[in-house]
Parts: sequence; structure tokens; C-alpha cells
Amino acid sequence: MKIVRLILLILHVGIFLLLSGMLMNTYVPPKIFPWLNLLSLAFPGLIFGYIVLTIFWIFSWKKRAFVFLFLGLLFFNSTIRWINYSPAKNETPDLKIVSLNAKNGNLGVKNIESFINAQNADVVLLQEYGGEKDYHLDGLKRFPDTAIVAVFSKFRIVAHKELVKGNYDHTNVYATQADIAIKGKILRFINVHLQPFRFEKDMVKLEGSNSQDKEKLKNIVKRLIPVFKTHQDEIKIIRKAIEVSPYPVILAGDFNSVPSSYEYYHLVEGLQDAFVESGRGSATSFHDYKFPIRIDYIFASKTIQPITYKVDRSVHISDHYPVIATFKLNK
Repeated sequence: MKIVRLILLILHVGIFLLLSGMLMNTYVPPKIFPWLNLLSLAFPGLIFGYIVLTIFWIFSWKKRAFVFLFLGLLFFNSTIRWINYSPAKNETPDLKIVSLNAKNGNLGVKNIESFINAQNADVVLLQEYGGEKDYHLDGLKRFPDTAIVAVFSKFRIVAHKELVKGNYDHTNVYATQADIAIKGKILRFINVHLQPFRFEKDMVKLEGSNSQDKEKLKNIVKRLIPVFKTHQDEIKIIRKAIEVSPYPVILAGDFNSVPSSYEYYHLVEGLQDAFVESGRGSATSFHDYKFPIRIDYIFASKTIQPITYKVDRSVHISDHYPVIATFKLNK
């Protein structure tokens, strides 16, 4: 039994070190050392293993349990970005937002229209909405008309600007900003679809053969690392739009990045994650794989109060679940 406990202790320390390395994404950009960003993808599995082993030490009446419990607090913030339980807020919201990667409308534009029209949202941010596909959303006008992202608003759009274009196809716009006049205030909405990894299911599904799986893992890493580096360049442009904004900012969309990644840390800087502030349950938003993945977000300036945040798992209108948040503007 001592040997088993020694092996488990070494495993536990190893998981702790990997989780600690993940936290370094705050400081180390992908162009310097992209491997740390890979650790963020493994967070759900790593933290689950860490918790299970901590419970094992508790039931084994080992003093090391208290050490691991204390060290586990380092990962509390990382955990509530995935799973959270915020108390209900007795505030009446002023603003309702829906953000959705529509998967180019492949599962039916009418299905997306029906869902969004039922929400009675003030602003809708779509990513991969299908280029020239025509959406008829009640009381909402679309602006601008780009191939990747689109903003639909009940309110007047005062100004608009394209922020990020694709590395390979400069006709594709991956991030835009729209200044919208809402109830006597102007808010800057930044709609983001960071460069995708372009994975298909069969590219990430392991076959059970050591040689084939090893080759697939190599190919996955080869795709991930260049995109991490591209994200670093895109984030620099988006950060500038946030920092120079004369208005409060709402940043939303498909970041193609998980919590605790370099992308998350640097996009949320100076903003608040609406899920962390007001969400309940799991924030997992991409459901095409069985592994829990959160890549869709709504962030807001600290002068805007998040009231509710919901990932709507009742509909399958895309490979992403819609993200719905409400806010109070006069915080």
C-alpha cells in the first residue's frame, strides 16, 4: 500500500505542477512558449484528478490532504470560470444580449431565427453566421455585413469599424466593433471570432491504435500552436480597441480559447466575465465533442453590472450553445 500511495503522491504533485504551469499563461505569450497554452485545454481533466486525489488523502487521514487543499485554492478562480454558482440578483436588467456561433446556419437559419426572436434580445452577436445568408430577426437590424461576424441591434449604431482580418483571406473579418446608443448611453460592442483551428471530428477522435493516435496527436499540436500565435496578434488589436474606447465595452463571441488560456487572461483584463459574476452551473458552450469546452464568452466593463448569464442547452441550432446575458447599465 505504501508503494501505491507513493505513486499517487507523485501523480498528485505532477498534476499540481501542470496546473501551476497553466497559470503562467497570464505572463508567457504563445510566441515565446506556446506549450503552456496547451495545458489550459486539459484543465477539466487535471482539476478533476487533483480533487479526486485530495479526497483520497482526506479519507486516508493523511496530513498532506491539508497541504493539497491549501494549494488547491490557487485554482479556485480557474474552476469558477467553468463551473459557478452565483446568487440571484434582485435587479431589473436594462440590456439583454445573445451571442451565438451559428455554424454558418448549417442546422437551419429558420431554427436560429425562431430561437432569437423568442429571446426578445436588444443586441445579438453572431459569429460564423453564414456570409450572405439572410436572417429575419424581429425588431433587429443587421450591421455590418461581413463574412464571419454580424451585429443585430434594436438601437442605433453610431459608428462601426472592422478590427481583425484573416491571415490568409483578408476579405474575412474576424472581429468588429460597433458603438451603439442605448437608453441615453453609448456602449462599444466588440464581436469576436478568433482564428479557428478548423478541426473536424475525425481529426480529434482517437482510434485506439498507438501509432494512429500518436500521429493524430502530433497533427493536433501542429494545428494548435500556429493558431495560438495568431491569436496573440489578434488580441493585441482587440485590446487596443478596448483601451482607447471612450465608452463602456461589451466584448463577446467565440474566442476559440478556453478559460485559463493566454487568450482569456488578456482579453478579460480590465473587464469582468459575466459568467463568473452572475452565472450558474456549467459554462461549457461547445458541444460537438464529449469533452467539456468553454470557448464562448460575454465580458463587460466594470461600470456595467451583469445580472444573469445562461448557456441555453435546450436547443441544438449549432455546434455551439447560445449564450444569453442581461445587464444593468447604471451601476
